[in-house]
Amino acid sequence: MSAELLGSVLAKAKGEGRAALVGYWPAGYPTVDDGVRAMTAMVEGGCDVIEVGLPYSDPVLDGPVIQTADDIALRGGVRIRDVIRTVGEVHAATGAPVLIMTYWNPVDRYGVERFAADLAAVGGAGCILPDLPVQESEAWRKAAEQHGLATVFVVAQSSGDERLAKITAAGSGFVYAASIMGVTGTRDSVGEGARELVARTRATTSLPVCVGLGVSNARQAAEVAEYADGVIVGTAFVRRLMDAEDLETGLTAVRDLAGELAEGVRIPR
Repeated sequence: MSAELLGSVLAKAKGEGRAALVGYWPAGYPTVDDGVRAMTAMVEGGCDVIEVGLPYSDPVLDGPVIQTADDIALRGGVRIRDVIRTVGEVHAATGAPVLIMTYWNPVDRYGVERFAADLAAVGGAGCILPDLPVQESEAWRKAAEQHGLATVFVVAQSSGDERLAKITAAGSGFVYAASIMGVTGTRDSVGEGARELVARTRATTSLPVCVGLGVSNARQAAEVAEYADGVIVGTAFVRRLMDAEDLETGLTAVRDLAGELAEGVRIPR
């Protein structure tokens, strides 16, 4: 089961005295096949885990770079079956655990059991579901558990301790800690609130806690790696390709960024 692979990869990083590097990329950007190449480059550069974004027409939690990539993917005709195919191809090419990060509506419309079964069939490790309330998640969690998938919930600084405990008790794989209040994107500083959130989250669970939103360079990755089990980076990768003169140059830039970030998470704590 790929959820077990996810656990072993995160445990291996911890055993090496470092944080895991988790890379995010929206499926279908700039095309489905080129997105697979980009994610493969991320693993070649040093990413331990890959999150495949499922492009959505109303991405309320995503910043402008990811929104632009999602729009390009959707106009290119990407469908859920393409996202699931992307997971399978990236996993087959790299051996890395690969999750889908998605809003709940597309999963619900596709069919909960069907989504879980299809994701598991291609070797997917699980789902990150930022807008699915824990109290409404039983159907998904049951299907995910049946198919050996992790269910990753997102916690925020606004989450009270009681709420944190409920969220982490329901999740599996790892906990996604949002470093700041707001949407995805690169920032000059990750924010001290993330450190406190990780500490409060750890008090409720033995699951690894990975921090995302705002990390864009090796310095920030090293900063977060001091206190988190994983460092999640998305926008910075997408921007490298978006700003490149051509695809090949962009893929090289994505691979290079993964290498820089991988060095960052390996700085001794």
